[in-house]
Amino acid sequence: MTQQRPNMDWMLKDLASSVPQTRHVVLLSSDGLRMAQFGTDDDTADRLAAACAGLQSLSAAVAAEFPHGDGRMRMVVIEISGGFFYLMAAGAGAYLAVLADEGVDAGLMGQRMRDLVARIGQHLSSPPRADGPAA
Repeated sequence: MTQQRPNMDWMLKDLASSVPQTRHVVLLSSDGLRMAQFGTDDDTADRLAAACAGLQSLSAAVAAEFPHGDGRMRMVVIEISGGFFYLMAAGAGAYLAVLADEGVDAGLMGQRMRDLVARIGQHLSSPPRADGPAA
């Protein structure tokens, strides 16, 4: 039996509406499954979530090169032609991803993402999935 996840899209609305030039906001699990979205359709959110899982894995490999860190990714920012991509750890097993146009205030976006995670980080998590039936 599949457990129904509560709709968390509303938590992302404030971020999307408070930072001009925001295009897509997606909350995803560490294995690339979309948990919530705002400002985007399901297909786009699913593609972003899957791509973010690979980027999160890549960032963990890079983090392993820092001998005094804990090896966990906190935030990745990529400037691309036409805009910015942000990926931030957002709770146990969850990540917050944002695509924004090139006119975005990059500092404001980073701060608002940190604020959102600090405010509601305990809701932005993905518990481990059980593979078998509950005992």
